[in-house]
Amino acid sequence: MAIPLFPNDCYHTPPGRERLAHRLLLRTRIYYITRFIRVVFRYLPDARAGTFDHEKWCRAAYEVFRIIEECGGCFDIRGLKNLQKSDTPVVIVANHMSTLETLVPPAFIYPYKKPIYVVKEQLFNVPLFGLYLKNCIGVTRKHPAEDFRQVMTRGADKIQAGNSVIVFPQATRSPTFQPEKFNTLGVKLAKRCGVPVIPLALKTDFWGTGKLI
Repeated sequence: MAIPLFPNDCYHTPPGRERLAHRLLLRTRIYYITRFIRVVFRYLPDARAGTFDHEKWCRAAYEVFRIIEECGGCFDIRGLKNLQKSDTPVVIVANHMSTLETLVPPAFIYPYKKPIYVVKEQLFNVPLFGLYLKNCIGVTRKHPAEDFRQVMTRGADKIQAGNSVIVFPQATRSPTFQPEKFNTLGVKLAKRCGVPVIPLALKTDFWGTGKLI
């Protein structure tokens, strides 16, 4: 078992993590984007070869995590004991506010759990990034019956193989928390597989939904 990067129940970004280079660049996105692109290309050979496993995913996510801190971003993570105390796979049900929710969580979820995301299948075709999503579960978000069947069958297979499934029960990313728009897909998957549900409440200010990315 790999050593967890976050062994405690909570994590709060300590002061002084912001880099001078980011300040010298007037706190624009230049520092973040250039560093982020370097991470993408560093692990691209593994993604192409199909060797981008959970451990490498965790490492890449942690690199993005640290880059965010270097750009003045602050993390406030609580409740990791809920991942630690369960010795079975789980279904993680989370709200979805920005791209960061698919970039950062593997850093603190693994090695307690081996995360697999339910994502829009169109993302598989995005240049470069689609290669990283080969093991994820794709849904159309247009055909509920087919999406339900896909998640129930593939999700059950992933859980049986020892993975935990992360579900965003919203039609799309939203800058506000709207529980009335959540579906019950994650709960139904957990019930079918007999595994716990762990709710993950997210508030992402660093990276919004964006117009281009």
